[in-house]
Amino acid sequence: MKSRLSVLSPAVLTVGAVTFTVFAWASAFVSIRSAGAAYSPGALALGRLLAASLVLVTLLLIRRQGLPPRGARRGILVSGLVWFCGYTIALNWGERLVDAGTASLLVNTGPILMALLAARLLGEALPPRLLAGMAVSFVGAVVVGLSMSSGGDGSTSVLGVALCLLAAVAYATGVVAQKPALAFGTPLQITAYSCLVGAVACLPFAGRLATELPEAPLSATLNMIYLGVVPTALAFIAWTYALARMPAGKLGSTTYAVPAVVVLLSWVFLGEVPAWLSLLGGVLCLAGVGVARSRPRAAEPGGATPSNVVLTDSAAGDIVVEPGSRFVINGRPDPS
Repeated sequence: MKSRLSVLSPAVLTVGAVTFTVFAWASAFVSIRSAGAAYSPGALALGRLLAASLVLVTLLLIRRQGLPPRGARRGILVSGLVWFCGYTIALNWGERLVDAGTASLLVNTGPILMALLAARLLGEALPPRLLAGMAVSFVGAVVVGLSMSSGGDGSTSVLGVALCLLAAVAYATGVVAQKPALAFGTPLQITAYSCLVGAVACLPFAGRLATELPEAPLSATLNMIYLGVVPTALAFIAWTYALARMPAGKLGSTTYAVPAVVVLLSWVFLGEVPAWLSLLGGVLCLAGVGVARSRPRAAEPGGATPSNVVLTDSAAGDIVVEPGSRFVINGRPDPS
């Protein structure tokens, strides 16, 4: 008898993976703020990555997936150092200095960098719909960030802003590094070994973690474990699954929905009713994602047909076609 997942189309599974990732990563902003009151940025990053590594290694053993192929190792190394380690520390530190709304706004400049890097390094297209969707979602993210930062004295730490922007750069770089690696290894392999690389890079903070762990409240420790299991281990597997099946630039645009989800989660779990400006920004974020993911109408019979396409090869053999761009085949590094 076929499993339930086997009867679902790849498109449905991809949308499900993206949706889960967006909600998981949105919840991470709340958990980081909570755990960051008891744990320093490096110690929190190490604890999060250790919890995630435990889950991922267990899944590797259950699925009997060994070491990643040689072709995937460079992408794993870069992603582990820059994204799993660098991004996590920078965001943990940044969220100690700015509020979660501002942090989510700044980090969500990452998809713009991601699309540009993917176009430059991977040959991915920048179709008009993607650019238009990114612009609409970015405006929405700005509106949400401003609405959530409008309380208090309105001051913002320059260092906190710089750290969140650094996290955005690390995020974009890590995604673009992961994309070619997925042509050689499975999403689970890429995620697990990238996480292990990040955990090893964070080992210098082991002393701080050992000192802070006994003194931290249980809620902070549970938030740290949650960050490792859900937004890191499970959400990154879902992300790499989707990344293997769609262009990095288009997938990155979906994370513009994160600020809107942050507002929703705060409303549901913290009882914070969002202002109309926050709701407007959330609608713009989601509208932009819809525009970016929409497909152009097929050409009329007898009419002109697009002469250029991009074929993106994935580990699963799926092909993503982007009309109106150069003919480039991605998925494996250029031998030149």
